[in-house]
Amino acid sequence: MKITTFLTFVGNQCGKAKEAIRFYTSIFPNSEIKSIVNYKKGEDGGTPELIKYGVFALNGTEYMVSESNYNHKWGFNPGVSLFVSSNSEEELTTLFEALSSNGGQIMVPLDNYKEEGDYGFGRMFGWCEDKYGVSWQLNLED
Repeated sequence: MKITTFLTFVGNQCGKAKEAIRFYTSIFPNSEIKSIVNYKKGEDGGTPELIKYGVFALNGTEYMVSESNYNHKWGFNPGVSLFVSSNSEEELTTLFEALSSNGGQIMVPLDNYKEEGDYGFGRMFGWCEDKYGVSWQLNLED
């Protein structure tokens, strides 16, 4: 059995999946775009410039992606987020700045909790939403 996160870009984010996965694979180490299949002309669900099905890897973990131009009543929300753990404070800071910039949103500032104890996960934690609407939690491992 294999379980994989599947990101569907709809609404205002439809048409931005390729840009998003290029961005993600550029900031995470050991990452790559593995495959992209676009819709065929006239095919239900999308147009030829949209991703029907794609696979990419971030630091070796695979994710699936799709876009749909249907009028969906849903999209990304912070109730589901990608949780990133690292043992490098510098790496977390760099990732947090990249993910939360250029139209992203900080929900919990990346802060160091060494003096106060941990935030519940670790001694440094932050939560943000990137410009594509995907939520990320970043945690410094002890």
